[in-house]
Amino acid sequence: MVRRVLALPSGRIAVVILAVIAVLAALGPLLAPQDPLATSDNTLAAASGTHWLGTDYLGRDVLSRLLDGSRVSVLGSLEVALTALVVGVVPGILSVYLGRAFEWITLRLADTLVALPFLLFAVAVVALLGNGITQAMLVTGVLVSPLFYRVSRAATLAVARSQYVETAIVSGASLGWVVRRHVWVKVLPPIAVALAQTVGVGFVIVSSLTFLGIGVQPPAPTWGGLLASDLGYLSHRPWAPLTPALLIVVTVWACNLLADAVRDVSGEAGRALLNNRRVRANRLDKADPAPAGGA
Repeated sequence: MVRRVLALPSGRIAVVILAVIAVLAALGPLLAPQDPLATSDNTLAAASGTHWLGTDYLGRDVLSRLLDGSRVSVLGSLEVALTALVVGVVPGILSVYLGRAFEWITLRLADTLVALPFLLFAVAVVALLGNGITQAMLVTGVLVSPLFYRVSRAATLAVARSQYVETAIVSGASLGWVVRRHVWVKVLPPIAVALAQTVGVGFVIVSSLTFLGIGVQPPAPTWGGLLASDLGYLSHRPWAPLTPALLIVVTVWACNLLADAVRDVSGEAGRALLNNRRVRANRLDKADPAPAGGA
């Protein structure tokens, strides 16, 4: 699947953008040219050779704060996606095989979680457990998990009704073997699409919470926090909010682009794409015959 995704222009663009964001998250604090927490008298300065993106209202280097704050945004979005993946996929697959009672309970839980406003609950959890981004992201991941539950359940139902799976179960194959051998291969592509989309949703959630000053204690830098602080000084630096906003938008767009690329190369659509490429390659070979050898 990875090769097929990279074969698409949209897949390559998404992977390159997300790779750059991952590098910023891993090495951002090391790449920061100055201390992101150090204040100075040079407040609200324009871009210069010393401060490439200027300084904020406390004289802190904006570029250093953006680089240092990238880790919080990336880790927070991954916490949301991975929590939703674990909480949603396992019950979604097992609900097809563990009987009516387990199926009914998990379906009702999924419907309940869908009805809850996850952003409001994240704020409530932070208020109860303390101002920390991790607990807010874990709760948000649980509230987003019905997406993975429904995707994995629908894919498992499609596979469970196939003759080869029913034959394996009648032959005495264990549930774990059936899931590993037959179900997981069919469930993985739609889960990959949902995972890429959820990472983008996680970025929006982290940015929204930090924009409101929730989850991260100041003066720790975050993309959402920088955007919020820059909006208060538009008369001095009207272009300042563009950089953190652009980072958030481009990252979410890349996640959605990757999800579209994974969807395009998986399942029936992926097979149709490969068949079309083979047909075009055969036509090109026939239209461009090999040159005749010399006498």
